[in-house]
Amino acid sequence: MIDLHIHSVFSDGELIPAEIIRRAEAIGYRALAITDHVDPSNIDFIVPRIVKVMEKIQPFTALTLLPGAELTHVCPEIIPDLVKQARMLGAKIVIVHGETLVEPVKEGTNMAALQSDIDILAHPGLITEQEAALAAERNIYLEITSRRGHSLSNGHVARIALDKGAKLVINTDSHSPMDLISKEFAIKVLKGAGLTEKEIHKVFQNMEEIVRRKVS
Repeated sequence: MIDLHIHSVFSDGELIPAEIIRRAEAIGYRALAITDHVDPSNIDFIVPRIVKVMEKIQPFTALTLLPGAELTHVCPEIIPDLVKQARMLGAKIVIVHGETLVEPVKEGTNMAALQSDIDILAHPGLITEQEAALAAERNIYLEITSRRGHSLSNGHVARIALDKGAKLVINTDSHSPMDLISKEFAIKVLKGAGLTEKEIHKVFQNMEEIVRRKVS
């Protein structure tokens, strides 16, 4: 299992990064990103610490560890600058918290994110055809999620992404150890979103593609 959307105690997760890594390793993960919630108040505090702990642990685990950040509930107008800052601080995976159905994310967030140098637009809710086409054009991945609440729009996200040629990934958006999942369960989530076996295989290829690009 590869999982590129996980939260630690540095935002609203339950576990410190070392325990996340160990628990993921114990259940068969192959790669992960810790992507804590950031905004202008904490980005310069959180990202360097995630980078530091992953650099310390990487030599002692078979997991591929990718430091990251999730820009969350920030004004769309400042997303591009925050993405650049996250990159400068060492984030290899940059995610934006999309316009999920269950939180009051500001309208325009999806579009601003897709116009920025991000890797993944997380749980993008009722993403539009225009936005999905832009994701395809800019090689930005759209997230299918196993996270309760956010997963309500998985079917819509899958359908519109496939229609417009946008690439899909699956992540957990884990906040607790119980949120981590097996690849077998990830397959069930993807089937529930309406994907065929061939399309599911492509999702996992997409995940491998991201990891290869980030460690090369």
